[in-house]
Amino acid sequence: MSRRFEFDSIGTIHSCFKEKFGIPRQPGLVADATATLELLPPYNRPEVVKGLEGFSHLWLTFVFHAIEQGKWSPTVRPPRLGGNKRVGVFASRSTHRPNPIGLSVVELERVESDAQSVVLHLKGVDLLDGTPVLDIKPYLPYVDAIEQAEGGYASSAPGGRQPVGFSAEAERVLQQHMSDYPRLRILITELLALDPRPAYKQTSESDRIYGMRLLDFDINWRMDTGGILVTQVTKL
Repeated sequence: MSRRFEFDSIGTIHSCFKEKFGIPRQPGLVADATATLELLPPYNRPEVVKGLEGFSHLWLTFVFHAIEQGKWSPTVRPPRLGGNKRVGVFASRSTHRPNPIGLSVVELERVESDAQSVVLHLKGVDLLDGTPVLDIKPYLPYVDAIEQAEGGYASSAPGGRQPVGFSAEAERVLQQHMSDYPRLRILITELLALDPRPAYKQTSESDRIYGMRLLDFDINWRMDTGGILVTQVTKL
């Protein structure tokens, strides 16, 4: 017999990713993808993170809050298999799970706390803005990094990163906002090099313009000869 549990979120993610499209499919693939984790009352007390600054990485347990509740599938089509071959949901990291719970390992840049607040500054995230976090645990290299582990159909990091170029107009906007967003160009390049298009579309060339929301910008891009071209960057 299944059992029901109820959990409170301990904090909220404030991320550079404002929508699902474009988020890296795994954590750590884009070092410049940053976020903060703001702990919520009554967990926003400095003593709850005492000693955490000694760890370089953290495990975050979170909720896929943008997925329709109750919508899950016993089989899914992982992007690593081209989006056409199905595997069991428990043989994947799909968001469409019986319980919409995710697990992500992120880099801890620093801890910021005072009597009223606790904020963790994170890097290499794959988390949507507003994500509720259920738990934090330190990453322990001696036990969490298993050298002889088998990776199944995803035994190695994704390869074949796309070259990314920028139109003159996109370059102009990036230069205009350089002082406030000095690493925006690097972030866009790292994200688009992973080719966020659905896997089944990656084998065909198209003039379609894709859009994604990133930080305070709309980013438009398309496939071009030899790679990806960012056609427009718009400040919101």
